[in-house]
Amino acid sequence: EKLKESGMCVGVGQNCLNTYLYVLSTSGGGSGGSSGSSGILGRGGEGKSILDIMRQLDPSSEKEEENEEEEEEKESSKERKMSTAEEVATFHDLLYQPTEQSVSIRVKSLVNNGDAVGAEQLLNDFAASQPKDELRLRTYLPVLKLYCETKNISCALQLFQKMRFTKTCFLEPENYVLLLTSIAECGYFRSDSEPIKGAKELGYVHDSGPELFDELATEMSKEILEITSASARRLYNAFASGFKGQTMAQNLRMMHLLAAMTPENDVIADHDELVVSRVTVDGSTAQCPRTKATLRLILLEEDQRRQLHDSLLQGAESQYKDFLGTKKKDVAAAAKHLTNFANWLDTREGKPFTAIVDGANVAYYMQNFDQGKFNFHQLEFMVDALEKMNEHPLVILPNKYLRKHFHANTGSSNYKQTLNRREQAIIDKLTKGGKLYRCPPMCLDDYYWMLASVSDQTVSRNGIDLDVPPGNEEGRWPGTRPMLITNDQMRDHRLLDLMEARLFRRWYSCHIVNYNFTAFVDNECIDREIGFSTADFFSREIQGNPTPGYGTDTGSGTAWHFPISDWDADERLCIRIPSSKQNVHK
Repeated sequence: EKLKESGMCVGVGQNCLNTYLYVLSTSGGGSGGSSGSSGILGRGGEGKSILDIMRQLDPSSEKEEENEEEEEEKESSKERKMSTAEEVATFHDLLYQPTEQSVSIRVKSLVNNGDAVGAEQLLNDFAASQPKDELRLRTYLPVLKLYCETKNISCALQLFQKMRFTKTCFLEPENYVLLLTSIAECGYFRSDSEPIKGAKELGYVHDSGPELFDELATEMSKEILEITSASARRLYNAFASGFKGQTMAQNLRMMHLLAAMTPENDVIADHDELVVSRVTVDGSTAQCPRTKATLRLILLEEDQRRQLHDSLLQGAESQYKDFLGTKKKDVAAAAKHLTNFANWLDTREGKPFTAIVDGANVAYYMQNFDQGKFNFHQLEFMVDALEKMNEHPLVILPNKYLRKHFHANTGSSNYKQTLNRREQAIIDKLTKGGKLYRCPPMCLDDYYWMLASVSDQTVSRNGIDLDVPPGNEEGRWPGTRPMLITNDQMRDHRLLDLMEARLFRRWYSCHIVNYNFTAFVDNECIDREIGFSTADFFSREIQGNPTPGYGTDTGSGTAWHFPISDWDADERLCIRIPSSKQNVHK
């Protein structure tokens, strides 16, 4: 009311003010300082808002602006400068309910003036007054960065935990790296470090030392799959700085931020040595060359298998709906068909299946030439090869390819293929042997072979563990069973939208087996050899594993291995801080 009495125009509406806020927030300068933000204007407009550009069109205003700037500089030495954007945002919050956008502008302005505590208090006030309107990463991150830059690790750790448990704040790998590097630079991962104030109140068992790093890395491994090589260099330099002067870190030297980390695969680390190295994990033993720690293949847990099952049902319904239209009874039929398949796998008797074959993928393999076709002889070849390896295969095929006539698509042509006598004999042989499952019409076969890979096969398995250990007497390659034989990379698969990326990668790495062989021309093949690229022997996930103690009883700390997105598949950043129990820190 007082604002209205003063003659200010406050009836223009909240939407108008929000638009004005957006215009003001298009530059770093608009939020109270030179944050380096480039704005929305491209070349020549970096760090400027739309209003800044408009002012440049009026030369007569330049001198006035210069005088105003001189006066502002004098005033700024006396009190904190409030930007135009912050003023408008504050004005907005006085008139209306604060929004995430207005609070974000005010937070950035406070951060630019070095007031991290005031910025966090503003976040807390907003969260208390607007519990349904949760804050995003973009609003929290400037405060976290300022805490880290000023080495206020206690406040940084508390804020980070708050961010982790905010549903609308989706943390990125770089955010975890920011926290870890800041803590490492301050030396808090050293055994002789002072404790981080308030860490135990946040739920951590340890408030400093190698064990705190283990706890933080464990949290990270549950939410992040991999980091970049730039982040790997930051971590290396942070440990080199934080452990400077320690005997255990004498092998670490500060690295230029643009330098590439060189693999260290030839020298086994001493049990009391701090390891921050780029390593190549042995693909056959899963062993780290620096620490001799053995990486694990992390399997899907029971609740994760159930989540995959439910995601497949959801995907089947969605695909069926796209295929047929909007009738609900038709949509429900897809999930019913897939559920029937799952029940059949669980209740059938006989030998459990140890290899699921993506039939269409195998039959079409390398058939994109003029005489190419949907080749049943390749399917027979695959089944025979798997049986010679003591596997029990199940071929999944769409119903259309089991008809007398069907349209085949070999890439070079789309024509009507007719089954001949030999091809029909292959189908009959697979059917009679219980090695073929026909997907119902208009149902996507991908969902069926995916589901088969995680089926319990309750009756046929009868409690037996199907997985094959290394060095088994039958000579079978080790790994998870059933394995899934396909060259489908599933980069564009709808399941990726239905399932969390970590679970999809975990499933893929445990079950997928790729293959290669010389293409058949009808039933002839000049080289009847088949090669398999087995499923992963260790998971491409962040993981910590115990390190052999080299003659000690206590071991030498947990070795953490971080996949790097732009390194080779078997390369990792290895970090191991010797255990404080050994009292080797000097």
